[in-house]
Amino acid sequence: MALINLTRGILIEYGLSIPPLVLQFEFNPQTLSRTRSISIVTGNAPGTRGGYDFALPTETPRVAQGVTIEPEQFSMQILIDATDRMSDPSSPGHGPAVAFGIEPELDTLRSMVEPKTQGPGGVQMLSSLGLGGNKAFQRDEHPSVLLLVWGTHVLPVFLTSVQVEEVAHLPTLMPYRANVTLSFQVIESNNPFYQVEKIRQTAGAAINLASGVSVSFSASFGASF
Repeated sequence: MALINLTRGILIEYGLSIPPLVLQFEFNPQTLSRTRSISIVTGNAPGTRGGYDFALPTETPRVAQGVTIEPEQFSMQILIDATDRMSDPSSPGHGPAVAFGIEPELDTLRSMVEPKTQGPGGVQMLSSLGLGGNKAFQRDEHPSVLLLVWGTHVLPVFLTSVQVEEVAHLPTLMPYRANVTLSFQVIESNNPFYQVEKIRQTAGAAINLASGVSVSFSASFGASF
């Protein structure tokens, strides 16, 4: 994890691809929107509005019948800007920035949302290239699995939406500054990255509890009965 920098975010494609897809960006957004929701379906159970009847904590599994937890989704706005690289001849990215601005970064994002197919030797490539094998299993198309790295988080995600607002261009009309809105869905499956995130989340909740944030159930129940 030598690539991790707390002032930057990184998107890395988790798979075999040509070329490897990696995007590093300055990450200090004004807002980061995270959404966790559930779907409730109680069917034709009599007297049910939003959940089954209950009286005791031991009945909670029955209360939650028909409830489905949706995967977490979130969106963020980032700025992709080549101005510093263009103005600093000693910068490693000076030459490409002067010639192409941020077009390579935007092309990387486009490639991350385009479907992939399995090519020769099992290597993944853009399915639109049409270079996959002739066998059916080699023609299967699938989205990129990405790792989103920022701060202490390493989340496996699908990139579900990319919105680009180009705000400055070179004389060649290549963009060199753009506001980009990215939307993600977390892959909440049995994978090592999500398992580590859940452990981190549990530890954070424990820190919150140890900080003295608690709920007095006896006081609440006393006020209710």
